[in-house]
Amino acid sequence: MGERMRMTKTLYFGNLPWAVTPEDLQNAVSQHAEVLGARIATDRETGRSRGFGFVEVPADQAQAVIDALNGAEWAGRQLTVNEAQPRPERGPRR
Repeated sequence: MGERMRMTKTLYFGNLPWAVTPEDLQNAVSQHAEVLGARIATDRETGRSRGFGFVEVPADQAQAVIDALNGAEWAGRQLTVNEAQPRPERGPRR
């Protein structure tokens, strides 16, 4: 057992205000947990926010973030925060 791996969890943030940046998301979550990474999903063609994002936090801090921010209001929108599910395998595009 050489290198000790740190267990992390990726949290899904849904119903984000369109103007939220990855930095905004990181700042909001950092009040409740150490943020290891934050990203906002964007439309490939327009580059605009798709209204959801993901934040990676230490596994032992994930529930505190969910408890604090799930259902919280941000710029008039009620956030959905939960543990991200693995992406389903998608077949080739038609």
